[in-house]
Amino acid sequence: MNSKLEKAKKDILNKQTSLGIELGSTRIKAVLIDSQHQPIASGSYEWENQLEDGVWTYSLDQIWKGLQGSYQAMTDEVQERYGEVVNSIGSIGFSAMMHGYLAFDKQGELLVPFRTWRNAMTESSEKELTNFFNYPIPQRWSIAHLHQAILNDEEHVKEIDFFTTLAGYVHWKMTGEKVIGVGDASGMFPIDTTTKNYHQKMLHQYSDLIKEKEYSWQIESILPKILVAGDNAGILTEEGADLLDPSGNLNSGIPICPPEGDAGTGMTATNSVSERTGNISAGTSAFAMIVLEKELKRVHPEIDLVTTPTGSLVGMVHTNNCSSDMNAWVNLFAEFASAAGLQLDKNDIFALLFKEALKGDLDGGGLLSYGYYSGENITRIDKGRPLFVRQPDSRFTLANFMRVHLFTAFGAMKIGMDILTKEEKINIDKIVGHGGIFKTKEVGQHVMASVMNAPVTVMETAGEGGAWGIALLAAYLREKESNEPLADFLESKVFKDEKGSTIEPLEEEVVGFEVFVDRYKKGLPIEQAAIDFLN
Repeated sequence: MNSKLEKAKKDILNKQTSLGIELGSTRIKAVLIDSQHQPIASGSYEWENQLEDGVWTYSLDQIWKGLQGSYQAMTDEVQERYGEVVNSIGSIGFSAMMHGYLAFDKQGELLVPFRTWRNAMTESSEKELTNFFNYPIPQRWSIAHLHQAILNDEEHVKEIDFFTTLAGYVHWKMTGEKVIGVGDASGMFPIDTTTKNYHQKMLHQYSDLIKEKEYSWQIESILPKILVAGDNAGILTEEGADLLDPSGNLNSGIPICPPEGDAGTGMTATNSVSERTGNISAGTSAFAMIVLEKELKRVHPEIDLVTTPTGSLVGMVHTNNCSSDMNAWVNLFAEFASAAGLQLDKNDIFALLFKEALKGDLDGGGLLSYGYYSGENITRIDKGRPLFVRQPDSRFTLANFMRVHLFTAFGAMKIGMDILTKEEKINIDKIVGHGGIFKTKEVGQHVMASVMNAPVTVMETAGEGGAWGIALLAAYLREKESNEPLADFLESKVFKDEKGSTIEPLEEEVVGFEVFVDRYKKGLPIEQAAIDFLN
């Protein structure tokens, strides 16, 4: 066994490891890191949300099957590579896609199926609450889902004892603690960044708004308690250990950090928790997050105001759709390759097609696509109809086809980012990209540099994503020195030797993308027509 493997094995035996598990939209991933914060084992479980009675959801059975599957795959790799059975870990963290709605009664029973961030079903609530608070309350926020249920006079509301996010739910079952990290909480209800807690004035305002309903609960009593990065969020109970590892090998008593959303883990994994830094996560959905120096001048429904895992204000442009439609087209090409008798790995097909996109016309040759598997809040489209359109004289080439599908993955994001950069005049010193789109070298960076009109860096660890980010937050819980800020911990202990590649925006590519975005905006009625006439 070489020295690197020996060191990792020693860390495993000495419990100098941290485990992060993140429940993403299409994959649950577990990443175990060593004392140098490097991944030494990982496991994943593929899953998909289900559209049931018009609601995008995952069942509780799916959640636990996926968590156990990803954890088991990680421990299998530890056994295979290091010859060790995992029975204890230095610290653990759980994260998941933000927002959504998981409501429970006094017996801890789920009252209605999990309503995920992907549902565009709370438009009335969004408008009422945004106007009421004079604060942006997007449709996917937990309070928007709760208030919509109230507006709909849903019977279950009066039975609510606790509601939370997916990460908050998993953490609760692992530790017995009804807590949440401030970053994840900022997608439930507005945060006061001076107190790092729910905005007290807005809590009181909301209680007054719904007081005529005479519910037995107050809003502050059913929300999870907020913690910030580095706080002790509880320990793994015996019940939690059995849930995560049904084999019985995992011991209880392991410290667990506050549960976070995928926005917070993305910031952590890209060292983007300081002011004027930003990161872009691109997968099934996409979001750009910029840590702000000050409050925005006015309310923009297109901009989420969330926080870092330490409670600093962040402007977030969130799009419900990104890579799903592009993935479907790549799968089609893979089917063709198979039918032609070509034995090509799916990753190779992605790389081949992505690289072809760089050869396309700067504006995508007049082609147009909307990868809307679900509604898109920024463009006010309430349902999903993936759509590809071209004119007879469009340059319909493979390069342009792929280029436009990369472009459209960030079309809605561009509209939101223009608000931050052109209207609010925010300053950005650094942008880091991570997620599946950036795995093919340079291609995603070129597109994103055009979107942001700013340099985009991809780190060598970008592929590890949010699971690595929550593992770092778990390590911070265990390793931080007294009063050591998270930003300092990341800079000095995690990223000090990190190498990344940076691509500067090219003026002609920026202009080409602007031409496409103009086409994208003008074509939105076509997308709406597809919704109106394809039922």
